[in-house]
Amino acid sequence: MEQMLTTEQALVRVAIVDDHESVRLGITAACAAAGYDVVSTAATAQALIDGLDGRPIDVVVLDLSLGDGSRVTDNVKIAQATGAAVLVHSIADRVASVREALAAGVAGVIPKSSPTTTVMAAIATVARGEVLNNLEWATAIDADRDFAKAQLGRRERDVLHLYASGLPLKLVAGQLGIAHSTAREYLDRIRMKYVEVGRPAPTKVDLLRRAVEDGILPGLDQEGEDGRG
Repeated sequence: MEQMLTTEQALVRVAIVDDHESVRLGITAACAAAGYDVVSTAATAQALIDGLDGRPIDVVVLDLSLGDGSRVTDNVKIAQATGAAVLVHSIADRVASVREALAAGVAGVIPKSSPTTTVMAAIATVARGEVLNNLEWATAIDADRDFAKAQLGRRERDVLHLYASGLPLKLVAGQLGIAHSTAREYLDRIRMKYVEVGRPAPTKVDLLRRAVEDGILPGLDQEGEDGRG
């Protein structure tokens, strides 16, 4: 696989957790071809930590179903403890596991059926600190009707839509014609509602993730509602 490299891509440090050796070898080879540095690979999340021995990494590529019987949330938290972004690389039809991983705060989900170039691009995206906005999120969540949505009012959805799209809160207030303090109150209320349904969103990136998950951002809600009045 030939690929144009950027300096940023060449510096990406990757770790891989998958209980299939063939998958680990395949991703390792693709990462090498993309110019990434594969620091460590392991069959379990704990084995990854032991093998890293404190070495820094940028991205953990994590399978959701590992042979040691470990829980998805536990594995995500172990991987996040390295300071790296976590990219789930798993079979797309494991909806409940994908939902659990999203709730635990992974940076993105990429199916194992994806082309290698797509997986490498996803690694680059999350390594930059960005959230991977793809239809795997929306599809997995839409298929799981038990996913607890925060019951946001129209104005709360407006605030979340604009704020999660990247606007500073002051500009959100200006665009909606409300005081900055009022916009802050709406934002606090939104965060509280997400806490109440077990999906806390303490950071702006977390709020972006919730907006994507709940179909508030455009392009991911297949029914067409984008949450703006």
